[in-house]
Amino acid sequence: MTTQSSCAMHTFSVTLQRSILPEMITVSAKKGDRLDVVADAWHMERDCHYEWQIRFAPGDVDMATVRAQLGSDGKLSIEVQRCLPGQTCSPCTGMGLRYRF
Repeated sequence: MTTQSSCAMHTFSVTLQRSILPEMITVSAKKGDRLDVVADAWHMERDCHYEWQIRFAPGDVDMATVRAQLGSDGKLSIEVQRCLPGQTCSPCTGMGLRYRF
């Protein structure tokens, strides 16, 4: 997974096998400014499970702005807006959001 960061946003991207369909991907925003990403092609035996845990510095991102997209080329992109100085951002509390495609 590659990472690009700017003053306004963090972007994460990875190209998955074309056999991994949108319903096989889960992006979960977790307590403690963390994203868990799981892509699992349950019908395959090899090269079928991918998992990432992305941790942000406390107060760095607005967890309410997590956006994920799977392109037709198999590229999974996840964007999270960063908090601007003096801005109150939405922390992820409790179970957080669960992003299914």
